[in-house]
Amino acid sequence: MIKMEKDILELENEKLEAGLKINYLTPENCEFYETAGGFAAIRVGEKDYGHINVLRTFPFSALWEFLSVREIDGKQEEIGIIEDLNLFDKASFELIAKQLEIRYFMPKILKIISIKEEYGHAYWKVVTDKGTTMFTTVAGASGAVSKIGNRIIVKDSDENRFEIENVTALAPKELKKIDLYL
Repeated sequence: MIKMEKDILELENEKLEAGLKINYLTPENCEFYETAGGFAAIRVGEKDYGHINVLRTFPFSALWEFLSVREIDGKQEEIGIIEDLNLFDKASFELIAKQLEIRYFMPKILKIISIKEEYGHAYWKVVTDKGTTMFTTVAGASGAVSKIGNRIIVKDSDENRFEIENVTALAPKELKKIDLYL
């Protein structure tokens, strides 16, 4: 009886360890393709996943690294991790990048036209890659602006995010406008 219990425990431990292993997705072991409906799909070995979600595990610091690929149908379990999307061919990179852009909609600020403070709020007027827009943040260095290297993420009052890809690329006049927020 004790041997049988020991065998059961060993089997359970093996199952647990197998469940904890990370399945890394590489160009050698998987293939991404676009479905007729425009969704991303993946083939891993002989198994097709006809509709997948791709999530960033480090959304602000590693845009193309450690991406979690998950099945949409069923339990939405993780299929695997892409350690570096740059290792994939151009078509796969563009397909996954398009899926990530849809999921993480974050307009890029190209130019800061003005920032006006009034009654504890800052009113931003900016040019983004999606057009000219205005949004509101809490005034001052209150956490509405996060700096990661040369990259800046601005979070407005409605929790929308805007990105300045490289703060050093801004004109000195624009840099002065956001100086209070850095």
